[in-house]
Amino acid sequence: MMIPVRCFSCGKPVSAIYEEYKRRVNEGEEAKAVLDDLKVERYCCRKTIFSHVDLLDEILPFTI
Repeated sequence: MMIPVRCFSCGKPVSAIYEEYKRRVNEGEEAKAVLDDLKVERYCCRKTIFSHVDLLDEILPFTI
């Protein structure tokens, strides 16, 4: 679905970081290096960004 606005564990805002992360990873950069450069240091925030699967485009055709 959509990226969470805040980290589930600590509450740090992560939605603003996700677009930059996604763009740079799609350009070929390593995910760990991108998260380090964006100063995402906590494991909980890294997990929230790294493990997110964007399913919005797949779900839209099935809406009423």
